Amino acid sequence: MSQIKVLFVCMGNICRSPTAEGVFTQLVHDNNLSKRFHIDSAGTHAYHVGSDPDNRAQQTAKQRGINLSPIRARQVHADDFAFFDYILAMDSDNFALLMDACPTEYQHKIKRFLDYAPDQDERDVPDPYYGGPQGFEHVFDLVEEASRGFLNEALAT
Repeated sequence: MSQIKVLFVCMGNICRSPTAEGVFTQLVHDNNLSKRFHIDSAGTHAYHVGSDPDNRAQQTAKQRGINLSPIRARQVHADDFAFFDYILAMDSDNFALLMDACPTEYQHKIKRFLDYAPDQDERDVPDPYYGGPQGFEHVFDLVEEASRGFLNEALAT
């Protein structure tokens, strides 16, 4: 059985996509599925390459029992499009950037992450970077719901 390879993508890879990587990794671990998945995150921009996740994201995650500290920001690489089975964009802007950069034969792999949370009215995970702690809490709630939906779909295919 081959691994399901998933890449979570936001702009700088310090808030939303590392949160998604951490939440989904914990969900997979809690369901004893760690060997079934290869999980990573990246940004469409190189603003924060090598940086830790935002301290507010780390604090929010820690309060919910998730450790984001091992994650380091990186930018999406051209070979990611071939390597990953799912490339999950946090919002429509990053979805468009990924589609523009992606070779046509791999574009089917790119999805909006909140498409896996159909009960949510929002289609974009909002960027909490310029806001307060409540923004990070909201992102976390959205990511948790989409992670559960994505896990169910990924295992069904």
